[in-house]
Amino acid sequence: MRLRLPSWILAATVVTLAATPLGAQRAPYDIVIRGGRVLDGAGNPWILADVGIRDGKFSRIGVIPEKGTIELDARGKYVSPGWIDVMDHSGSVLRRNPRAENKLMMGVTTTIGGEGGTPVPAGQVASYFAQLEQQGISINFGTYFSETQARVAVLGRSSREPTAAELERMRAVVDTAMRAGAMGMTTALIYPPSSYATTNELIEVGKAAGRYGGLYASHIRGEGKEVVQSVEEAIRIGEQAGMPVEIFHLKVAYRPGWGILMDSVRRVIEAARARNVDVAADMYVYTAGGTGLEATIPSWAFDGGMDSLVARLASPATRARLKAEQRSGVAGWWNIIEAAGGWGGIVLVNARNPQNDRFNGKSIAQIATELGKDPADVAFDFVSQGKGRVMALYHMMGEQDIETALRFPWTSIGSDAGAAATLGAADDLGLPHPRSYGNAVRVIAKYVKERGVLTLEDAVRKMTSWPATRYRLASRGTIKEGNWADVTIFDLATLQDKATYEHPTELPTGIEWVLVNGAVTIDHGRHTGVTAGRVLYGPGKDISSSSR
Repeated sequence: MRLRLPSWILAATVVTLAATPLGAQRAPYDIVIRGGRVLDGAGNPWILADVGIRDGKFSRIGVIPEKGTIELDARGKYVSPGWIDVMDHSGSVLRRNPRAENKLMMGVTTTIGGEGGTPVPAGQVASYFAQLEQQGISINFGTYFSETQARVAVLGRSSREPTAAELERMRAVVDTAMRAGAMGMTTALIYPPSSYATTNELIEVGKAAGRYGGLYASHIRGEGKEVVQSVEEAIRIGEQAGMPVEIFHLKVAYRPGWGILMDSVRRVIEAARARNVDVAADMYVYTAGGTGLEATIPSWAFDGGMDSLVARLASPATRARLKAEQRSGVAGWWNIIEAAGGWGGIVLVNARNPQNDRFNGKSIAQIATELGKDPADVAFDFVSQGKGRVMALYHMMGEQDIETALRFPWTSIGSDAGAAATLGAADDLGLPHPRSYGNAVRVIAKYVKERGVLTLEDAVRKMTSWPATRYRLASRGTIKEGNWADVTIFDLATLQDKATYEHPTELPTGIEWVLVNGAVTIDHGRHTGVTAGRVLYGPGKDISSSSR
């Protein structure tokens, strides 16, 4: 990972005191955080200390008699490493809004994106990263590349398997992305055309990322009654391709399996770890997921892309077949309708069509009753009529399973949400889900303060040192001299997530200051305009550079 300090980062702090006169001696610290309860991020109890920052890094932790150019009074507050969101969707929006306010307002200083890959083809990944560096971003950001991007580049949106020669071309695409700095390879196996990829295809293509030390991260093939088998498939792919494995947004989306299947998942993962497979998982802390309404349609109907799907949905015979398969199930498709307990558990939140916007906030079952239609036809119609991806919430997880998974030592925290183009609006996915404004804060507010599922120290560890270790983020994740000074300072008494399903863009309370690479970026709910974030490169970047 390359962590070169650009010249602009040295100026990227909030000037609260007069600039140092020419010839005057520079203060020993750019920032001193005074008298806070310092949580180092490693899971240790807090200590009472000052924290000195110079040139973007932690310079001293202890008693600091000298003044800093900027002084932050943290007495009675907690001083934590900046929080890391390992399942992010900000890759596209950062080019348009580098400020990422909704992320920073909930204490997040670093995000890892790429469930759907990079927003550009493999050959443009290097220039994409260069653009982010040149324009400046307010958070640290790294991203995966998707196997689906390689598949579409070679096969288009066809459902067929690749030939041996086509597999080699797909590996070459992934190799290009890895050498440009992608962190590894992702899949999202409930969505076509990703769902068309066989296990063997993923293993073979994944070897191109594995040779650089990249991770394999997956929205697994099914998160309901087949969740255990789907986790086993992900482990097999990583193990045989030579990659660590990350299970994205771990959940059991199947009511009859609540309280049962999550422990089975734990056993599978811990058995793999016992035989030296590097596998772990991340999660968000809500009982509703969110994705496109098109996920309710069996995968085969997407062969050829969205235009082909819309054409098929115009056929009454095809609709009749799809409805039968929604009831019975079909190979190669995860039944998210079943996962949500039926159409009553699926709530439309972004119709992407002015004529249908009036139904936002209502379940598909409610809408069907109002319109006198079959719920499946409502979904088919809305998907066909959407001017973009029609979004829905799926109420499909149990609270008990969230608490169980949070206790696993190898789970980290990922929001499955992106930065918003405009503060107060939905994230760049167009999905109004509270996780985009509240997820990181909710981990502490609900599961430390309210329910006592985690200790404060372990909750912070899950959002700092553990993901930094997991993702090989050099010199990040702990408050330690020499590390990059990403810092979240919060008032535990007032820390509270405010975003709800009904009001998903409410900002949390209790976040006092957020520093990114030693620059004050959030000051009591105000973004200072600083863009001190860094692009975080994957391991292939260093290997590629050193081999030239």
